[in-house]
Amino acid sequence: MKRNLWPRRLAIPGIVLAATGALLGSSALPSLPGLPGLPGLADREHAPRGLNVLLMGTDERNTLTAAQKKKFHAGGRPCGCSDVLMLVHVSARGDRVSVIGMPRDSYAEIPPYRAKPGGKERPPHPAKLNAAYQEGGPELLIRTVESMTEVDIDRFLQVDFRRFMNSVDKVGGVEVCTPRRLKDPATRLDLKPGKHRLGGGQALQYVRSRHVDGSADLGRIQRQQRFLVQAWRELKERKLLTHPKRMTDLMEMLLGSGRQGFSPGELVELAATLHRLPDSATEFTTVPIAGFAPAKLGIGAALVWDRKETDALFAKVRDDRPLVERGAQPKPKDPPDILGKTVPVRGSAYACR
Repeated sequence: MKRNLWPRRLAIPGIVLAATGALLGSSALPSLPGLPGLPGLADREHAPRGLNVLLMGTDERNTLTAAQKKKFHAGGRPCGCSDVLMLVHVSARGDRVSVIGMPRDSYAEIPPYRAKPGGKERPPHPAKLNAAYQEGGPELLIRTVESMTEVDIDRFLQVDFRRFMNSVDKVGGVEVCTPRRLKDPATRLDLKPGKHRLGGGQALQYVRSRHVDGSADLGRIQRQQRFLVQAWRELKERKLLTHPKRMTDLMEMLLGSGRQGFSPGELVELAATLHRLPDSATEFTTVPIAGFAPAKLGIGAALVWDRKETDALFAKVRDDRPLVERGAQPKPKDPPDILGKTVPVRGSAYACR
């Protein structure tokens, strides 16, 4: 599958705030026009299947000042990888949003590709999932995810550290809550049990931390998803989703000047359509992990997906079915288990009380 997804290398952070807020917003979806190589909803010939968006984040940090890197412990050498990856599915009726986290260290087979037109094709090869962006930008990452999930990606979103921090500050910070102490020696995050309103820099520490406990990236994904729920609530409470000028300003800040898989206007349109969606109509999970890739592959410690469980998970996405059974109110395990079956939960289970 070849698509012109503008494979330009852009610096991206650990999480997408307002862009996901625009998606987590109940009426029918708007007929978004097609982007180059990507059909719009109005252009599809088959039955409605909803909208699939890939949220990308890399470890690039060159948009931060030296002072910011020091204050928020965001230094280190970036690899240009996609360290955060989430598939967001908006149902065809616009009455449900499903978010599936994919660990950055997942084992993947990168499809064949050419680094530049006319160049020599690199054959398929094993790698960690976050290496796909490093090797071939958004286009190769999307092709890799599509091959692993059999889910067609319609749009993508990416944002850098600074735009993430500025967006959080723009909405007056985001409140997070934790029943236990969260302390990470790498990011220097240190939150006591209770509620905390985080500004942009602190929020960056929160969503980047992966050394809080033994759950590593699985725990980080869960905290990122908790953050998305709270960010969405902030956008609704401040009525940003229904204020075209303020929402457009926020989206333009978030997206920056680089080419994206969404325009600010499309995000605003989608947000205005979905803003009535309650927390309980959003659902979150992470792909189930079966174990670790063999050392002989030479790609380091990589997580292998549980194929039976993940095939069933993404089949629900393809069929536009909910991840959480009707009437069920599952509770998240905190911290989550690294291995074994994951339990999808409603966004309301992640909301601060």
